Amino acid sequence: MTEPSTRTLADALGALRNAAGAARLDHGVAVREGEALAAAVAESAEHAYLDWGEQTGHPDPQAFFDAAHRGRRWRAAPTALLGQLVLNRSPQAATYAEALAEVCRAAQTLGEPNPRTAGNAAVAAAAQLAALAPPPMPATTRPEVAAMLRALHQSSLDLSSLDLSSLDLSSLDLSSLDLPGGLPGIAPDLRPESPGTPPESVQMRPEPVEGQPPGAATSSAHPAESQQVAAKPEPKPKTLDELLAELDALVGLTAVKAEIHRQVAVLRVETLRSKAGLKSPTITRHLVFVGNPGTGKTTVARLVGGIYRALGLLSKGQLIEVDRSELVAGYLGQTAIKTAEVVASAAGGVLFVDEAYSLAGDQYGQESVDTLVKEMEDRRDDLVLIVAGYPDPMAIFIAQNPGLASRFRTTIEFDDYTDEELVRILQQMAQAADYDLDDGCVVRFEAILATTPRGPMFGNARFARNLLEAAIGKHAWRLRDIDEPTVEQLRKLIADDFDEGETENKPPVMSHEQAAEDESAKLEETTSEPG
Repeated sequence: MTEPSTRTLADALGALRNAAGAARLDHGVAVREGEALAAAVAESAEHAYLDWGEQTGHPDPQAFFDAAHRGRRWRAAPTALLGQLVLNRSPQAATYAEALAEVCRAAQTLGEPNPRTAGNAAVAAAAQLAALAPPPMPATTRPEVAAMLRALHQSSLDLSSLDLSSLDLSSLDLSSLDLPGGLPGIAPDLRPESPGTPPESVQMRPEPVEGQPPGAATSSAHPAESQQVAAKPEPKPKTLDELLAELDALVGLTAVKAEIHRQVAVLRVETLRSKAGLKSPTITRHLVFVGNPGTGKTTVARLVGGIYRALGLLSKGQLIEVDRSELVAGYLGQTAIKTAEVVASAAGGVLFVDEAYSLAGDQYGQESVDTLVKEMEDRRDDLVLIVAGYPDPMAIFIAQNPGLASRFRTTIEFDDYTDEELVRILQQMAQAADYDLDDGCVVRFEAILATTPRGPMFGNARFARNLLEAAIGKHAWRLRDIDEPTVEQLRKLIADDFDEGETENKPPVMSHEQAAEDESAKLEETTSEPG
């Protein structure tokens, strides 16, 4: 487990800015991502908004609550810029992910830290770093080959004299094996690189220096080396097969996966027919995702962006996730401008509007919807809109708006996770954050699930994440008097860490965050909603 950061948030944001520059990202957008992520991590700490405002230069408390609202989604998923870097196999993805993780660790020092902020920081940092992990090895029609390779991977044998060139390994993802020196007899260009580990040719490329134009050579680079490096191609974005493997590796979502595969087949054939000069019906690519919170809608939307790019339907494939507060302004006329700016940032990729039904019922939301419809038409060749929310409100919202009804023909329903699937999700989250769950943790979690009412407000994976965050916070509180805990102690969670009850001398785990969210909601009602 990574030790808590000794950096201030200001230092961490500075490092994030530098990482963004090296990756040729917009500095301002990157810093705003970091500020929002930090606010979401620290929002449960009393007076966190004061430290956050001092270190970010935004002293208005409303700015803190607005940022926390935007950043909560990134406590469980990579930020938009990081997702784009990973999708494009950028050699800077790992550096940027680590900078975001450092922002999470620094954020837990804001205000008066409590166990909840420690849990938030650990899970949010893990979510950023986990974006770099390649998908697990897919199933293969050659199980004996897969078994042999796994055995080699786990052995300490000298493989230098082994020749595997005669084996058909086309259906295997060899990147997950991570064998030192690769597999003998297999050409290096047939060994896929992990998204977080760029090939040597890319690592040799000199980094941009702030104050110099992109691509300028550093003073220490040899001229001949500079010419050679300049000729090296950029890493290729993820392929369609890799993205579909990531989709198939998700827990549950059987019906969703089947529908996405069907969409891929239809769109692929449509593209091939167009290239062949054949008539092809225009198939709308915009989607409606319906389901309760925490059912993987955002994760699938991110994969859809990459899949559409791999099919040649989008130029970039990035995901921009927004809700009403990021589309609607305070006055009539301003909303159209604000919505158009958001759409422009999503051009070439996917604009994901969560709780889209909240745009119905008033003239401000209608102005945003009208702008979205116009932009969908103007950018129909390089923009996909995915709207999401609860099933019944979304059905009414789409049906009542002719402009949307004619553009959204496909609705994908995300079912709630079963208890077994939620256990697997919890275990994956814990593993990504470098924590170990013993059997008692799983039994306690299953007991909590058995007594938790299921309905539209049940959080599904979000429920599991919240319990894990709270458990990590209690784990940190449990070790507070141990000066030098062992690695096992630092990693191991016990059943009592998942106890929802509070014991003496333990500060509240949920009340501060709930208070922050309530305060945020009140402020939004008084400032962002006119009339």
